Amino acid sequence: MHASGPRPGSLVPIDVPAGSPAVPDGPFGRFGLPGAPGTDEFWAAAPVSVPSGDGGWTTLFRWRGAPAVVEFESWSDPVPLVRWHDTDCWYAEVCMPARLRVTYRFRTDDGAYADPYNPVGAGGERSIAATPDAPPQPHWPAVDASDVLPLPRARIRWASERLGGRRTVRVHPVGGGGPVVLLLDGDDWLHLHPAMTAFDAAFAAGDMPPATLVFVPAKDRLGEFGCRPQWWEAIRDELLPLVASGEVPADTGTLVVAGQSLGGLSALYAALEFPELVSRVACQSGSFWWEPGAEDRPDPLGGPVGGTIAARLRERPAPAGLRIAFDLGEHETRMRPHCEAVETLTEKSGATVRTSRSAAGHDRAGWRQALLRDVAWALA
Repeated sequence: MHASGPRPGSLVPIDVPAGSPAVPDGPFGRFGLPGAPGTDEFWAAAPVSVPSGDGGWTTLFRWRGAPAVVEFESWSDPVPLVRWHDTDCWYAEVCMPARLRVTYRFRTDDGAYADPYNPVGAGGERSIAATPDAPPQPHWPAVDASDVLPLPRARIRWASERLGGRRTVRVHPVGGGGPVVLLLDGDDWLHLHPAMTAFDAAFAAGDMPPATLVFVPAKDRLGEFGCRPQWWEAIRDELLPLVASGEVPADTGTLVVAGQSLGGLSALYAALEFPELVSRVACQSGSFWWEPGAEDRPDPLGGPVGGTIAARLRERPAPAGLRIAFDLGEHETRMRPHCEAVETLTEKSGATVRTSRSAAGHDRAGWRQALLRDVAWALA
């Protein structure tokens, strides 16, 4: 490690001269891995972390086969893997900060792959790594990347006149059903992260009241979530009547909206502009840098702090009765000024506000525990 300290996500250099004789442990011994490289014991382990000496961690990632890089979700540049002598073992020792949970995958010339030796997956080509000091995520089961997640039995075919096109909206009763919880980007919570199972487990443990989950997919995230009134008019006038008349018990008189990133932006926008519809929000890492045209700038986050939402809150306070939980990844340095400005303005306007920080970057792997906790708080 360099005296000045490595960059986050950087490769820790290991000097392995070409043609050196094989060493039983090589650079892997300090990670406590059983067996020598190439043995079944050596491969049968997820990424392993050891203290780096600066308060962070050094994490060992391993890949078997062709040359590869390890790619991280919104946290670090890709890190190339180094070959161990003339074996099929490729590895990287990656510097990670304290308290980090991150989604990653291996990319080769043939495509992107989950870590076959990590039992914690997120969809077919992603895995999740966590430093040893990252808080646990109770109620979220470890799902292998090859597993097919269970889906809610109830579904709604939503053909929207306002938005155009058809969508399949899944609906699931937690504890027999209750107030409606709209999960924006619903397909991610169905197919990448097992939200249905996690909410059921939280209810069984007494950490979640009864609710009816509505998994709402997006077709055009930027177009639909970018403070667009048509989206929420369609939710109000088209989708919620379908939910109310469906087979799953649903109290549409109480509505919680849970959204992340652009979805978090849209959730707070709905609470400000459609207060008769939305008064309870769970927002993780809201894209509060957004204003019209921001996405076309070389640096979308380089505009006015807090974007359109902060400007709106400076002109008019939040409606009475708003109850909103804000969460942000501890490692989202560029997002922090935008989110903190909106959090402060929302609270000053008289809303009931809860703020927290998750051990993650801009990543659903870190948001998912906040999702359970903040939905339960919003329903309280």
